[in-house]
Amino acid sequence: MLYHSLKNKKDLVSFEEAVLNGLSPDGDLYVPQYIPKLESFFLKKEIFNQDIYSIAMEVISCYIGKSIPKKYIYNIVNQTLKIPFPLKMLHEKVYSLELFHGPTLAFKDIGVKFMSECLDFFSKKIGKIITILVATSGDTGAAVARGFYKKLGIEVIILYPRNNISNLQKKQITTLGSNILALEIDGNFDDCQNIVKKSFLDKEIKKKYILTSANSINIARWLPQMLYYFFAYKKIKEKEDNNMDLIFSVPSGNFGNICAGMMAEKMGLPIKFFIASTNINDTIPRFLSSNKFIPMCTKKTISNAMDISNPSNFPRIWNFLYKKDFYQLKKKLYSYKFTDEQTLSSIDMVWKKYKYILDPHGAIGYSGIIHHFKKNDRILYNSIFLETAHPIKFKEIMPFHIQKNINIPKKLEKFLELKGKIKNISLNNNFYQFKNWLLEKK
Repeated sequence: MLYHSLKNKKDLVSFEEAVLNGLSPDGDLYVPQYIPKLESFFLKKEIFNQDIYSIAMEVISCYIGKSIPKKYIYNIVNQTLKIPFPLKMLHEKVYSLELFHGPTLAFKDIGVKFMSECLDFFSKKIGKIITILVATSGDTGAAVARGFYKKLGIEVIILYPRNNISNLQKKQITTLGSNILALEIDGNFDDCQNIVKKSFLDKEIKKKYILTSANSINIARWLPQMLYYFFAYKKIKEKEDNNMDLIFSVPSGNFGNICAGMMAEKMGLPIKFFIASTNINDTIPRFLSSNKFIPMCTKKTISNAMDISNPSNFPRIWNFLYKKDFYQLKKKLYSYKFTDEQTLSSIDMVWKKYKYILDPHGAIGYSGIIHHFKKNDRILYNSIFLETAHPIKFKEIMPFHIQKNINIPKKLEKFLELKGKIKNISLNNNFYQFKNWLLEKK
């Protein structure tokens, strides 16, 4: 498989080059040269007889091509998928796909682990230090810090917005040390992301560093997220012995997760449609109503990982998957926004009625399903929402009567006692200040 940027289809690169570059030389996102189609026999028969490792190899290996030998790809897949993916019914036809059982209790653990194993292979191959520069709105930074911790030949610099992530997320990012460096930035996630993108295009920085990103703009972070949807499809068809159509509601901020799901559908996975459920940073709900893409100032919410007004991955959906065909996109994608008040109301209702604790992001995913079908007496499809983070990460903002029922997972207990190792740097959203710091860093 070869890759090109969204702007330029002629300059093709390998999986390895695309991963190491992060962004293409023209500053745009990489996409595959084509989308492989899976055999219908695999989706209708074989998938139900295979374990998750075999399914993952079938889905992901074609995107890697010759950049990594097959035996190493299997090792990468094996290391990545050592966590459960429970699919739990809340009520009839509505399921929660729990993606928070990894080391940092967030869905991003999967993509980050896959990418870290790929970069570990490439670092040893080229014999040089790789520097990962990543922006985070919360969970990405925690997953990246843990996934790359003490990886030889790899250093990590994480930019996060001051006062815009939870205390636990901050501890997960700042307490490891070693090859992990965390920087607080005066601004929001979009400001952090802009600094990262400009760094990839700066000749002086690129001369000093082999620089890549661990955000979902990187194909090695983005593509493995397709696997959730295949695993969920297999599980729900085993639970629901019928031919009812399947839909997904995805809490969406940077749109990497839902973009991966829509890639899975393009590969042949039978998904009726997707719901991009957002908080009040509602660029995409407004776009689907008006066909006008107008990002506004990012607003702070309790679903902080989704506090993004200019989602980096949406161009992959719009330009690559749907070729700017607004009519065809609207047939496959719905999008709704929800306020903090509505989010907390959903958390409260689901606990009281079903004794299930949603985190603020999963609550928005659940709300997307309920909102979409509010005119009907019942849910019309097998409906899955993604529960993307453990509720403990947002305990302080949860309704009080629910807080006492949230248990602290053992893997997070140690973080609560640690002091952060933050490199305080005030940039005022000035890329050149960051550049000077980076170039002078030893």
